[in-house]
Amino acid sequence: MKIDRLRAFMTRDKDRPRVILAIDTACGLTGWGECYNHGPDQALLPLLDYLGTFLTGADPRRIEHIMAGLAQQARFPQGALGLAAFSAIDHCLWDISAKALNVPVYQLLGGHVRDRVRVYAGIYTAPDPVIARDQMDALEAEWGLTAFKLSPWRVNIHATRWGEVVRTSAEYFRQLRETVRTDYEIAFDAHAQIIEPVQAMQLGNALAPYDPLFFEEPLRPENFEAWGELKRGLHCTLATGESLYSRFEFLRLLQVRGADIIQPDICVVGGITEMRRIATLAEAHFVTIAPHNPMGPLATAVNVHFAASTTNFRILEYRLPHGPNYSYGDPNPEPSKGAYYVADPYLPKDGHLDLRPDRPGWGVEMDMTILGTPGYVHWQRKTAIRPDGSTAYV
Repeated sequence: MKIDRLRAFMTRDKDRPRVILAIDTACGLTGWGECYNHGPDQALLPLLDYLGTFLTGADPRRIEHIMAGLAQQARFPQGALGLAAFSAIDHCLWDISAKALNVPVYQLLGGHVRDRVRVYAGIYTAPDPVIARDQMDALEAEWGLTAFKLSPWRVNIHATRWGEVVRTSAEYFRQLRETVRTDYEIAFDAHAQIIEPVQAMQLGNALAPYDPLFFEEPLRPENFEAWGELKRGLHCTLATGESLYSRFEFLRLLQVRGADIIQPDICVVGGITEMRRIATLAEAHFVTIAPHNPMGPLATAVNVHFAASTTNFRILEYRLPHGPNYSYGDPNPEPSKGAYYVADPYLPKDGHLDLRPDRPGWGVEMDMTILGTPGYVHWQRKTAIRPDGSTAYV
């Protein structure tokens, strides 16, 4: 079996751009993967074309050999774009290898250690408690979801006294706890917007009495020692890792005991091959994994197989492939605005994604009608501006 060609597609998922990769073999099998498009989105296409020059004619089942070769020929460690491209290639190779044997990918990873994968829904804002309750109840009624993630911010954190930021966030969580069902688990994501560990500690400890599922990424990722300092002073579960790349960065985080839960992204770190190495390191440090997964339905499919075969998996971030999520500013988005390039996405049942043991590879079918139609949409984060005119982290 030999790789014949790579095909990259720039498509969309509601109001976000997505980069999807296909690797075709000479024998007719095709594997699929997804990049994390940190931006600039369109830079990934020529990069994937370039990497394809190293892959043509290779046996796609030699996954370790191929991925090691790509990393080693690069000479310098890869960053955001390089590892996003590596991730999609790695996904494709696993998909092809499983399809060649007519088995799900998780069978190649040692088989499944669980029968289904628990997920949580990202609400991604901090709506008033009654509105949040209604959204959670609706997701529970239709999909059985009982775990959710919101943002703790109730005021402009760059233009408000920090003590007031902490007070309003804690008060919000208290009201939320008193409003929603007691069995709901609620995580809070601070989106790496705090630069001072003491402030992150103050906020986390103010939220702690209200039992957050986890307090996610309050600090920037660069200073690992600061994470160790933060965790030692926190009274709630600390999670981070979406902005880290390789097993080497995660090893440093684990060495300083900087998290209770790590959140690597399977479309960021270099694919399922690297993700499994990170999981092993975490397991040796008694740390669990809740993968970062705000991406499209193909990324979710890849994560299902990782989660199914990983003993220290905790819970998976999940976005419904239809509905209003990620359509900011549009309270009634039309489903037709999304390009659902996975024809049969994984959908929750009782708050879990069921495995598909009768389907080879990732267990999904791609919609070539959608992928063959230009669907790029530009999106970028907006940098916050402080009252003095300086920029703040998004």
